[in-house]
Amino acid sequence: MIRGADIVVRSLIAENAKHIFGYPGGAIMPVYDALYDYSDQIRHVLTRHEQGAIHAAQGYARVSGQVGVALATSGPGATNLITGLADAMIDSTPLVCITGQVAAHLLGTDAFQETDVVGISMPVTKWNIQVRRAEDIAPAIAKGFHIARSGRPGPVLIDITKNAQTEAGEFNYVPCLSIRSYRPYFEIKKDEVQKAAELIKAAQRPYVLYGQGVVIGKAEAELKAFLDKTGIPAACTLLGSGAISEEHPSYVGKLGMHGNYAPNMLTNHCDVLIAIGMRFDDRVTGDLKRYAKQAKVVHLELDPAEINKNVFADAPVLGDCKQSLSMLTEAVEINSHDEWLSRFKELELLEKESVIANDLSPTKVGLTMGEVIRFINQYKADDAILVTDVGQHQMIAWRYFDYKTSKTQVTSGGLGTMGFALPAALGAQMYDYSRQVICVVGDGGIQMTIQELGTIMQTKAPVKVVLLNNNFLGMVRQWQQMFFDRRYSFTELDNPDFIKLAEAYSIKASKVSVRDGLSEAVADMFLHDGPYFLEVVVEKEDNVFPMIATGCSVEEVRLS
Repeated sequence: MIRGADIVVRSLIAENAKHIFGYPGGAIMPVYDALYDYSDQIRHVLTRHEQGAIHAAQGYARVSGQVGVALATSGPGATNLITGLADAMIDSTPLVCITGQVAAHLLGTDAFQETDVVGISMPVTKWNIQVRRAEDIAPAIAKGFHIARSGRPGPVLIDITKNAQTEAGEFNYVPCLSIRSYRPYFEIKKDEVQKAAELIKAAQRPYVLYGQGVVIGKAEAELKAFLDKTGIPAACTLLGSGAISEEHPSYVGKLGMHGNYAPNMLTNHCDVLIAIGMRFDDRVTGDLKRYAKQAKVVHLELDPAEINKNVFADAPVLGDCKQSLSMLTEAVEINSHDEWLSRFKELELLEKESVIANDLSPTKVGLTMGEVIRFINQYKADDAILVTDVGQHQMIAWRYFDYKTSKTQVTSGGLGTMGFALPAALGAQMYDYSRQVICVVGDGGIQMTIQELGTIMQTKAPVKVVLLNNNFLGMVRQWQQMFFDRRYSFTELDNPDFIKLAEAYSIKASKVSVRDGLSEAVADMFLHDGPYFLEVVVEKEDNVFPMIATGCSVEEVRLS
């Protein structure tokens, strides 16, 4: 018989959790007291805000492939997790978040820092529960970890009343392996695979779109084998980046609003569209009424809710894509599509001349975001992890970062959470101090969670922070320029001295505003042993192209 608080910690240890990201408070204090005795078995990272804690847990989970763990108190501590829960839900990130709650006898009395976090978090969690007895803590945590990591991953919240933490209960941890009525996986039907294979074999212009499901399902090798055999052109979503090498002969670029020109344009010219582990979100499809209407659609997907949700699938294959891709590869024939691939190459040249040349080798006086990423590519390691915030810098970094391996792309995709990058980079670095973690941020987003520089200072995590500063909320400004007659309403920023801020946190920092000093500054950053903050002042009114405006077809992608 041990305290409920000790049951919490020992349950996490039983699940092989190595790190917890959190912030203490009254209703979770017994758990923090218990952590004091287990510091040799589990490391707690004290962030500077609960939102920082959950984003750090997300970064940790995305890079490790394990369940991230966040810890917070009741009331405002718990509600500060909601944005991260919503972010993790839409991006399929496995998390277990544990919150303290007022004692059971005070529930419903509007006690100090009492909030119905279970009710609030229900729409943005895969599963949640409130635990009111010590004996129920271990089963809840076991169930939570199983749900978070199985099937399509997602966030779980476990709210534990204070009396459950202080009372004694029997500890006998039994890992959860199955739950009645919960089916995270489905048996793949051979007839579905065969129908998909027949469509692919008959196709003249087949086209593969792959997403994060390939990474989550650890199906990178299977995707490569499928492409090697079929020679089908393949493009990635934002979160699918890195699943295959961009040097693969079938790779044709990136999809979506600010993806590459050819992959977007030719979506409406293929005859069979093969979607693998992606959900046809609006940033990829544009106007659904004009999206790939000429094509038969094959959809390999783990979550049945995604089948026919946005795009009708002529040949849906429900199941784990690691297995379904292997079965599909066996069923299709060896092929090549050189003529079809050449059409992508032609449009790629057009984008290089119209957009990429200016982004990477500009003639203008001011620095561009693209040339900063070009220099980062020259000095980074092959397994370097890119963590980005949300905005213009995110799209530019995604477009030009040289992805070599899987699980090297960490960003907020579906929710688009500004403030995500700095704590997420910390979490990614905590998983592996030996790897380069490059945090690319804008001057708007970094100020939403800039206090996490304090966590970087305390942990000495060697995160390389690259601030691309244009003194604007750049993406909003771009839309105001293009669609609101340059009426820059509340998007220009008067920023602090970021270098002094970084140095106040004992982080080595430097600033570049001219082209001649950029290469040396990037080299110095990577040579520095420890965290580094590099501010690069870039053009104030540069725009990100190509671009598909909201409500437009993928064929209406603009180069300028």
